[in-house]
Amino acid sequence: QVQLVESGGGLVQAGDSLRLSCAASGRTFSNYAMAWFRQAPGKEREFVATISWSGGSTYYADSVKGRFTISRDNTKNTIYLQMNSLKPEDTAVYFCAGRGGGHGYIDADKYNYWGQGTWVTVSS
Repeated sequence: QVQLVESGGGLVQAGDSLRLSCAASGRTFSNYAMAWFRQAPGKEREFVATISWSGGSTYYADSVKGRFTISRDNTKNTIYLQMNSLKPEDTAVYFCAGRGGGHGYIDADKYNYWGQGTWVTVSS
């Protein structure tokens, strides 16, 4: 099993930045591809970004490309989501997710492990 715990959410104004963290414990973290998803009130969960086990490959949703950066530190068993130029439409609960295997996917059902989520609220 892998346990994931997100942190770093909060209330910010449009244009501000936030960095989310997701700490993993359990099995060998470096063997897992990781991702961030988000779910806004009344909407379905949507893909945000994914990173391969090594960190060498990343992929982003069009809505966040150029503003968000996913990264990982396998020595700290942690992934990050640096969010810049935040917009009100980025308001959501942000979840990190993990799956065995080297590469990530945009489909939520490909991921075996999920954190509890952290709220990000962006005011206009």
